[in-house]
Amino acid sequence: MTILRDNLDPEQFNAWFEPIVAVGFEGNNLTLKLPSLYFVQQIEENFFQLFSATLRRVYGPNVKLFYTYDIKEGTPSSSVTMAHDNSSAKISSKVAKQAQQVANPFAPVELDDIDPQLNPRYTFENYCTSMSNKLAVSIGKTIAEDPDCKTFNPLFVFGTTGVGKTHLIQAIGIRIKELRPRTRVLYTTARIFEMQFTTASLKNKVNDFISFYQSVDVLILDDIQELAGKPKTQNTFFHIFNHLHQNQKQLIMSSDCRPSEMDGMVPRLISRFKWGMTVELYKPDLELRREVLKMRAAQDGLSINDEVIEFIAENVTESVRDLEGIVVALLAHATMLNQDIDLQLAKTVIGNSVKVNKKQLSFELIAETVSRFYNLDMELLYGKSRKREISDARQLVMYLTKKSTQMSSTNIGLKLSRDHATVLHACKQIEQRLSIEKKFRHEVEMIENELLH
Repeated sequence: MTILRDNLDPEQFNAWFEPIVAVGFEGNNLTLKLPSLYFVQQIEENFFQLFSATLRRVYGPNVKLFYTYDIKEGTPSSSVTMAHDNSSAKISSKVAKQAQQVANPFAPVELDDIDPQLNPRYTFENYCTSMSNKLAVSIGKTIAEDPDCKTFNPLFVFGTTGVGKTHLIQAIGIRIKELRPRTRVLYTTARIFEMQFTTASLKNKVNDFISFYQSVDVLILDDIQELAGKPKTQNTFFHIFNHLHQNQKQLIMSSDCRPSEMDGMVPRLISRFKWGMTVELYKPDLELRREVLKMRAAQDGLSINDEVIEFIAENVTESVRDLEGIVVALLAHATMLNQDIDLQLAKTVIGNSVKVNKKQLSFELIAETVSRFYNLDMELLYGKSRKREISDARQLVMYLTKKSTQMSSTNIGLKLSRDHATVLHACKQIEQRLSIEKKFRHEVEMIENELLH
């Protein structure tokens, strides 16, 4: 716990990690007890890198993590113990039993409804539209409102972080449940899917896992790029995809890049992603940014004049998430510090929250900056030297380029005469070091600050 305490704010540590109890460690299997499923979800979503890196450091690189928690009465129990559980995605033994009772495997089976795991805030009514997302929203509404339309099956939504992918794909699911309540809709993330599959494999329950997912009418899978480099999970999803598609069930997926740019994904899956409709969510344009600010301010009961709205919209341009964060910060200043929301306050909040006028970065600029910071000849990065200081600097160049530019792993590797797998490995190594090494994290922050100014 010392590593976690050193890397987290006291409030975060006390809230999420203090209640964790280790209940068993046998072989490489570590079992932790948490108060509830909600704790599991919060830790996986917000602290996954730090937590997993810490466990590998303490228990070894082959440690396998299992969670246990009290299940509330009325919640269906799973036939497998999930390393990251999800109440709606539990593989119900009832599904398997019902399937066994049907003489004709193609005959329809009446199944109980499932918890779709949809956030009730992510509705179309709360989703602002403009030319930057109009096409994607129109297609989403068509899927939700016309069950006979299979033109957009699968729907593949992609775009950079914070442009509203998760909100949009969940809005589709919510509208479907509103119009057709008996439809078995399920939203999950690729990370949860992968964790469930891994545990099902350990428990020899893969058939139950597949049976459950094949029983869904509308499968919404978020951040599918996280299945990259996991061939066994991809193979299982391939069979689930085929079954659902052949049976006219709707598939909706999101990713941070288009299918053709997905590294580490098997070709036959990429091919299927292109069967239906691929649509991009672009960075919010000025019109959309204004609307998001006005809607969020109204929801929070804030009065923000047009001058402040315009200033924020013109200076916070990267994502909807950044805009919402600014409104939250203004709300805090207005309610807790009793400050008026004026132009000066907006400038202060923006200066503390986002980087304004972010300059364009390139591989060459990043390589030059990293080399200068570590006092290395830049040519050494392009060579074959395996000296620790050179190898570390080379990995950091790969990581920062992947993070800060639109270059693919393949193109980054070509710059350094390496393959895309080497780049993926480098990024993973740097992320692990950042999660547990304070000194290195400070160095990277200094380099990024230099790059952006």
